[in-house]
Amino acid sequence: MNNIPWRFIAVEGNIGAGKTTLCHRLTEQYGCSLLLEQFTDNPFLPFFYEQPERYAFPVELFFMTERHKQLLEHFSMPDLFAPFTVADYFFVKTLLFAKNNLNEDEFRLFQRLFHVLNSTFPKPDLLVYLHRPVDVLIRQIRERGRGYEQNISPDYLEDIQTAYFSYLKQETEAPVVIIELGEADFQRDDSVYGKILELIGTPFPVGLHHVRIT
Repeated sequence: MNNIPWRFIAVEGNIGAGKTTLCHRLTEQYGCSLLLEQFTDNPFLPFFYEQPERYAFPVELFFMTERHKQLLEHFSMPDLFAPFTVADYFFVKTLLFAKNNLNEDEFRLFQRLFHVLNSTFPKPDLLVYLHRPVDVLIRQIRERGRGYEQNISPDYLEDIQTAYFSYLKQETEAPVVIIELGEADFQRDDSVYGKILELIGTPFPVGLHHVRIT
């Protein structure tokens, strides 16, 4: 039985937090529509991690247009039999990463494009943010073994985390649930996964909600 009170859930978190893994588990359990970010299709991403200043703008522009295309296509032809949609990103992520990676002039242009595109599809009615310490993120990034990610620095992850938290504190259109996971493994530990399900099934009011489950 579907006890999820939301139509569109976005699961967010830093690199390596477990966003996609959680979305897959939800889809397997509920048969919901699944939107996964196609980051491996970005031809600039490996070059960005080697030369971030040179490749930041094309990498962010590619991500933005691909996310926009995916969301627009999904919501123009929704699966009427799926109980809800879950995505391992929300579109505002585009702006947060761009602000962190682009210089001032590039970000000003990027921001104008973002605001045009951001008005063309529904926004999530629940934002779930999976938070883990940076040392845990580094370990999980290394374990999954994507070559182009192996040189990501702790400072870069800290900057991304700061950008997320700054935005989430100001979110006024949807409930935001920050889940403190620590080292908890919801892929293998069903008790941890069950606690996450309880949170996602809770009809939170709009605003920021901070929950520790470990």
